[in-house]
Amino acid sequence: MNIQLKMPLLKKAISISLDILTVIKSEFRTLFKDRGVVIMLVLAPLAYPILYCSLYKNETLIDVPVAAVDCSRSQESRELLRHIDATQSIHIASTYSTLAEAKQAYDEKKVHGVVYIPADFSKKLNTGDQTTVSVYADISSFMYYRIISQACTNCVLDMCNHIQIKRLNANGITGESATILSNPVPYEGIALYNEGAGFASFLMPAILILILFQTLFLGIGMIAGTSRGENRFHVLVSSSVHRGGIFRVIIGKSLTYFMIYASWSFFVLMLIPRAYNLPHIGIPFDIMMLMVPFLLATIFFSMTVSVFLPHRETSLVLFMFMSLILLFLSGVSWPQYNINGFWKAFAWIFPSTSGTQGYIKINTMGADLRHISFEYVSLWIQTFVYFATTCWAYYWQIKKSIAKQMNESLPEEIFV
Repeated sequence: MNIQLKMPLLKKAISISLDILTVIKSEFRTLFKDRGVVIMLVLAPLAYPILYCSLYKNETLIDVPVAAVDCSRSQESRELLRHIDATQSIHIASTYSTLAEAKQAYDEKKVHGVVYIPADFSKKLNTGDQTTVSVYADISSFMYYRIISQACTNCVLDMCNHIQIKRLNANGITGESATILSNPVPYEGIALYNEGAGFASFLMPAILILILFQTLFLGIGMIAGTSRGENRFHVLVSSSVHRGGIFRVIIGKSLTYFMIYASWSFFVLMLIPRAYNLPHIGIPFDIMMLMVPFLLATIFFSMTVSVFLPHRETSLVLFMFMSLILLFLSGVSWPQYNINGFWKAFAWIFPSTSGTQGYIKINTMGADLRHISFEYVSLWIQTFVYFATTCWAYYWQIKKSIAKQMNESLPEEIFV
């Protein structure tokens, strides 16, 4: 009796598996026949990470050219400028007699900053008065401003420390006592998770997740646009899909994309950070576990949206429009707790938000799945929600196809 019951179930399982394999074969065939899709799903995940990481390979700016205006022309001013020039960040490219000449060099983009030392600099130092050193930095890029202001500030503070020790020595306080008095509260800054303060180490982990999300979204949108264009009634899913076939089609398509991007996830998130010395302290197993719901949520999200894209090119327009928005909403370029409540809620519509936050916490901060439970659960919720919306959207497409068939009085071979 049990054997008789199991045989139909086994035949049903085999039939479903064969149908899914047929969909997978068909989807692979469609994918590799389309050059645009091949570029987006195969070549883009290979080229983009390499291109972006190569552009930011140096991590930090070095030898930023600045101009010096030394009106003091004293031993102290020359010593300060030598210390500034000796830093890795700044290079004194030229020295001018007046601030107007330095401003002209700045306007011509020969330099990105100006260090101005007034004429009474040495006199005030020797008389115990307070003096000033003015630093002008190019703020058209925050990188220039941060590098120039930080290097000059550190050199000025170091010079102040030496001057104070000399004054203490002149008053008979020497040795360790003078050192302690000149610097009673030692300061030591430690940059967690990005000790070199590298721009690539800060930005690239988020970019890598967005590359996976956007190329997958665009590829699925292009495939949907092609399928819609080839369909007689310009719908994504034909009415010839039999009852229960919707799930087989969705599962077959999603497995096709998942197999492709599981490999790309390993390449982009595991190999690229090691090849370009980006942060990679996370446990590989945790990263792969995070990628499972991330890829599934992205696939079902893309399949749902693709139903409403009338043309193949529409996905490309959305891709270009959403690129920077998704980066901002990810909470990397601007802290999430400082984002407006509406936009913060809007950001969680996209799997890239949870994926970016989870990946950064694991791979840059050394967290595990317990520490990213919110992002991990969010991705699984998105997976189930977008799977349901995909099923509904595909069913709606079938109903639309049926209605167009009936309007043209075609034979009702609907559920064959």
